[in-house]
Amino acid sequence: MTDVRFFGCNLCEAMCGLKVTLDGDKVREVRGDPDDVFSHGHICPKGVAMRDLHEDPDRLRTPMRRIGASSTFEPVSWDDALSEAATRLGEIQARHGRDAVAFYIGNPTVHSHRASLGVQTLALALRTHNLFNPNSQDSNPRLFACLQVYGNPLSVPVPDIDRTDLLVMLGANPIASMGSMWALGDARARLQSVKKRGGRLVLFDPRRTETATICDEHHFIRPASDAALLLALIHVLFEEHLVDARAIDALATGRHALRRAALPFSPERVESVTGVPAVVTRRLARELAHAPRAAVYGRLGTCQTEFGPLASWLIEALNLVSGHFDREGGMMFPLPAADVSTITRHLLPRRHGRWRSRVRGLPEFLDALPSAVMAEEMETDGPGKIRALVCFAGDPVLSIPNGPRLARALEALEYSVAIDFYLNETSRRAHLVLPPMHVFESGNYELVLGSFAVRPFARYSPPILPPPAGERDDWEILSELAARLVGPNTPRFGAWARRTLASAPERVIDLLLKTGRHKLSLEQLAAYPHGKDLGPMTPARHERVQTDDRRAHLAPDVFIADLPRLLRWIDAPAAPIVLIGRRHMRSNNSWMHNLKPLVKGPSRAQLMMHPLDAAARGIVTKSRVRVRSRAGELEAEVEVTDDVRPGVVSMAHGFGHAPGGLRLAGGLGPSVNAITDELTVEPVLGNSILSGVPVDVEPVDVAASAPK
Repeated sequence: MTDVRFFGCNLCEAMCGLKVTLDGDKVREVRGDPDDVFSHGHICPKGVAMRDLHEDPDRLRTPMRRIGASSTFEPVSWDDALSEAATRLGEIQARHGRDAVAFYIGNPTVHSHRASLGVQTLALALRTHNLFNPNSQDSNPRLFACLQVYGNPLSVPVPDIDRTDLLVMLGANPIASMGSMWALGDARARLQSVKKRGGRLVLFDPRRTETATICDEHHFIRPASDAALLLALIHVLFEEHLVDARAIDALATGRHALRRAALPFSPERVESVTGVPAVVTRRLARELAHAPRAAVYGRLGTCQTEFGPLASWLIEALNLVSGHFDREGGMMFPLPAADVSTITRHLLPRRHGRWRSRVRGLPEFLDALPSAVMAEEMETDGPGKIRALVCFAGDPVLSIPNGPRLARALEALEYSVAIDFYLNETSRRAHLVLPPMHVFESGNYELVLGSFAVRPFARYSPPILPPPAGERDDWEILSELAARLVGPNTPRFGAWARRTLASAPERVIDLLLKTGRHKLSLEQLAAYPHGKDLGPMTPARHERVQTDDRRAHLAPDVFIADLPRLLRWIDAPAAPIVLIGRRHMRSNNSWMHNLKPLVKGPSRAQLMMHPLDAAARGIVTKSRVRVRSRAGELEAEVEVTDDVRPGVVSMAHGFGHAPGGLRLAGGLGPSVNAITDELTVEPVLGNSILSGVPVDVEPVDVAASAPK
């Protein structure tokens, strides 16, 4: 007997509504929900693959314990697994201190309300300073900029794309990402709607991306030069008196300091380093000033460079001084029904650097240290050395710079626990692997990602499949492990904690809904299986600007102090070849490469290289090359294409699964993080530099004979 149920996809930030056809306890078909209030029937290949993920024979269903020092695992009961994990982790902390256990929290955490709340519970139980997450490879510069400018890291404005006339993007590829820190639903349709009503799309990116193909203008820009371009735009606005000083001063402090900061960065001064003609910069600044409704948006390409925090700050400043902050069609603050920023306002203080990493002295931000220090903190003896790891929903061996070094460090740990679907490059080095059940069996509410929705909505997806006997979800695993760490580590106490805490995540969501601005509840949302639309974004600076003086800060000291470094970089010689990343719609970091709908078709792991650079090295399409950096080397197949700027090569992130492990993911391509450098980070936050990495590229036959 078939049944149709509705569910919100949690595999990326698009949060598309799914129409799931069930045949008893089996998923027969997954399609887009045409009545979903947010995605309106749109679905990408990841949503279709929800069925494949549920049925993947490689997905673990029971806890697995490594046998001795071998690479072989054996099944173990949940009670034995959690008892062992709590005992071993507790013993290591008792002998060596709390910081001897590290906790890595992977990207999929924010895609699940039960996981998001569960990791906070376990972090409170561990109380370690060695907390890590992917934000130091990704979004920390944006979060830090919002903390400095608006007073809360989750006061993150997004382009009001449904009403804008001009959208300027830097280092962003929403057609592939489906939006990033900007949830769009059907990204392509929303971008094209700007053009259909007579608006314009402008993109600055070192690669001609999927998004570039539909833009009115695409300008190739040198990696890491975004901050210089943004300062040049601000320079023109002040120089040509295109700012409304009275309006700016009503919203923000620091106008004069920002004007002084931009003085050295004329379009003519930065033209040679950005690759963007001064005439284009001046024209665009005027267009931004005169457009009734415009927005400037930057994403991964602006965050992953050596000037990520600077560029992220300048995007906020440019929107403010051009008159497009907190206005319809400009940059606006989403106001979700269940507002997680109310939690961060109380739990996360408004500062960073409260502690630093032991070896290199890199600063903490939002309770976490930069992940680039993980390996050295495991290898270096002394008080505070990491001796054990809990890794939740992550594969840092493939995600952080110099993954091979981290792999070696993991193998030397006294103990490690991975909470993951799969035996991936990180979890297969663990002593214990605890697999969660599929989201169809646990349900979901878009708690974190809903904070970036371009049109606020509320949608609760209760479980549509019964929980399989003997399986547990993220919250159950995390909360019971936390309970066993702080309380009696016994089967009886574990069972009591599991029963008592089972519904806690839903109670938190219900409380946030009831106390939120829309005064909803989970019970009410049950009547809206396609979600409840909450209307367009409205001006919200009075709620979202949470600095002490309740005004945005245009010129925070931490950024002003970093500008001389940018000036020195502008005048320094450029590396001949630098590496940038690449995003594909069918991929989300390293964890979706074992699903046939997402890996079928041509390989997506080639190195893209411009024809001029290839010809100078005797390289042709489909030849194999060796790519070297200070950190290491890899071998890859080349695609010679003018889709990348001269002096730039591009590789996709997240590959590198070893052959012989996962049946589809193994051997798909090399890990680009074998050549990114864990020792080179930007100095403000210690964020990893994954875009603009200097590399050497040679044909394999030449590289093979070169002296080592």
